[in-house]
Amino acid sequence: MTIAPETTTPDVRVAIPSSKKRTGVLPTTGAPLVRPDAAAHLDDAQVAALGAELDAIRDEVIAARGADDAAYIRRMIRIARTLDVSGRIALAVSKSRTGWLAGTGAIALGKVLENMEIGHNVLHGQWDWMRDPDIHSTTWEWDFVAPARGWQHTHNDIHHTWTNVLGKDRDVGYNILRVDHQQPWKPRDIANPVVNLMLAPLFEWGIASYDLEWDMVGAGVKSKEDFKSDLNALKQKAIRQVLKDYIASPAAGMFFGNSFKRGLAGTVSANMIRNIWAHSVIFCGHFPDGVDVFTEEMIDGETRGDWYIRQMLGSANLSGSRLFHILTGNLSHQIEHHCFPDLPSNRYIEVAPRLREVCDRYGLPYTTGPLPKQLFQTWKKICQLALPDENRWETMKSAYLPKMFKRSAAASAAAVG
Repeated sequence: MTIAPETTTPDVRVAIPSSKKRTGVLPTTGAPLVRPDAAAHLDDAQVAALGAELDAIRDEVIAARGADDAAYIRRMIRIARTLDVSGRIALAVSKSRTGWLAGTGAIALGKVLENMEIGHNVLHGQWDWMRDPDIHSTTWEWDFVAPARGWQHTHNDIHHTWTNVLGKDRDVGYNILRVDHQQPWKPRDIANPVVNLMLAPLFEWGIASYDLEWDMVGAGVKSKEDFKSDLNALKQKAIRQVLKDYIASPAAGMFFGNSFKRGLAGTVSANMIRNIWAHSVIFCGHFPDGVDVFTEEMIDGETRGDWYIRQMLGSANLSGSRLFHILTGNLSHQIEHHCFPDLPSNRYIEVAPRLREVCDRYGLPYTTGPLPKQLFQTWKKICQLALPDENRWETMKSAYLPKMFKRSAAASAAAVG
């Protein structure tokens, strides 16, 4: 049996509150004011042809979606839920270290699958074509502190529309990290490595806070009423997550003679493992060497083909086995995901060779590599950008030394007094 495909055409919309909104389907002809250096050798006709080729690939996959794809996502959901339940049972009833490790590992693995391969992709609308109200972007709520609706706004609407455009894509450093030389250095950036080190195990809480758009309220772009509404949604979601993971599960173990502390250590560890994994995969898809950042000038007059090019240049893939791809939520195919965010994730592995061939034929880079290499590059960049680009000593001296001298002088005066 084949499930009837949708007949809608792809479009790229913007939902960021702004005075310059992008609406409707991007044109297939024309040209932006400036193309990225990596695509400067392409003329308008070539860019239009590239866009048509990628549209054709997308339409082909949409037409081929069917029962096998539906069975895949339902199987992933069953596996994730089975791992989560069995892990919590093992954590509650077992008294050995092996049982604790097995239970914690099962919960962590279940959360990885639920967040990465299921939640992230369901919330992108990849499975809306199934018309299943339980597996739909408008009804799914994932096992993550960040409420689904708020995340869809900042991620689907803003990040995927304005991928790596400085001043529009707030995911470029998540407003707390300097990840590109085009971002002006600030004194706070000296803490780049420490902030990122703390962000990794607390990633779900960092994303939840980020989705509130504190900075948009301060800039007068987001109303205080909308902020309060989002904050209330976060509070309600956080309470449910804390009750489930940090109270109910540890308390269940007490009925079998285990301590609350033992169960709590298991669920905290499971969430930290999931957070560190998600942080690593997502950062390696956006910040390693070879990923471009764009100016607003480059998107003025952007066509459909230019949008595809920006997605390819602004993303990086991870190489690995099929199991590795599943555990990353197929975000190891970040380039394919950014070009086709609404295609079923299990299809990216078959689309990837075709997209790479298109890049080779048009002379465009296709950034990919193993996780250790990409992770090293990402951390190296974050550490390097903690320092000013030029006149480092003079810049840092002017930023920090006056404050240090003032504090020293005040302390001396207080001591004399």
